[in-house]
Amino acid sequence: MPILKADLSACQGYANCVVGAEDAYDIDDDGVVVLLRTEIEETERGRIETAALSCPVSALWLEDA
Repeated sequence: MPILKADLSACQGYANCVVGAEDAYDIDDDGVVVLLRTEIEETERGRIETAALSCPVSALWLEDA
């Protein structure tokens, strides 16, 4: 099962990820990404990984467990 990861110090709050997968990502009051879940079903990998890749500072990625 893929694991969703974030580099919180790199996040700049663009929220592209939220637009792509609002059920997996959010932005907190300080403008930093919040992972709403970390374990991703294989069937959702494409959509959530595409949202991660839309991050302009590459603060998000998936790792295989």
